[in-house]
Amino acid sequence: MQVLAVLLVGLLSVAYADVDPLSNTAYGYLTRFGIPEAERIRKAEDAALASRIVGGVPAAPGQYPYQAGLISDIIGINGNGVCGGSLISANRVLTAAHCWFDGQNQAWRFTVVLGSVYLFHGGTRVQTSSVQVHPSWFPLLVRNDIAVIYLPQAVQFSANIAPVSLPSNAELQESFAGDQAIASGFGITADGTGISNNQFLSHVRLNIISNSVCQLAFPLVLSDSNICTSGLGGTSTCRGDSGGPLVVERNNRPVLVGVTSFGIALGCQIGFPAAFVRVTSYMDFINENL
Repeated sequence: MQVLAVLLVGLLSVAYADVDPLSNTAYGYLTRFGIPEAERIRKAEDAALASRIVGGVPAAPGQYPYQAGLISDIIGINGNGVCGGSLISANRVLTAAHCWFDGQNQAWRFTVVLGSVYLFHGGTRVQTSSVQVHPSWFPLLVRNDIAVIYLPQAVQFSANIAPVSLPSNAELQESFAGDQAIASGFGITADGTGISNNQFLSHVRLNIISNSVCQLAFPLVLSDSNICTSGLGGTSTCRGDSGGPLVVERNNRPVLVGVTSFGIALGCQIGFPAAFVRVTSYMDFINENL
């Protein structure tokens, strides 16, 4: 029964792709998801202070000091997009390439938010237009969906702002399949809902699955340079979480193994896996831009 269910999921993914070539959530992300979610988050935060994670819980201040929120200004569009990122040094943030250019829309500036569980309020806020997208980023098939943001000045580390560890040489060959990981982000918390009045950074524990299993859900776009988490039980990343971290614990340190990349456009709670950029596949690109 389990095998049959997985096969049906794969067939559904293929059928949906035949109807809609944009069935993954990365292509056209900024106008399809990023801008609407940014506006909802802004309004909800304003009300509370007067994609996020589905199936997760709110994060405490300083719980994920490496988490970055990204507010994008987009060429020719009135409104902001929303994404996440990971602080990897005092002046570098790692994110998804589609947060900067999604195949249809081009951002021209990020406001990088650090040290806050809110996206539009508090924390350290730095604006930059210096972004290095992977030179082989191919939006339609979501290949090489990774980018490094250059901050104009180094940020001060504190209990609420600190970099995440990158994989060590000993960890470069690990698949991480079977590990539990933490995803965090500012995106929506349930399909078919907006942002709640107490919306802020959320996190969820997810099981990393093998690429051979994930391939059944995303037969057209998944590659070896992706890493996936199970969506069973209705827990996953969702709209607004793009570019954010997937982290495992190694020797009492958080290690960044994934960058939130794409899911199925049918929804975040239907049991499909979520796909991330596999950080170990891009260490050369990351080190060249540190």
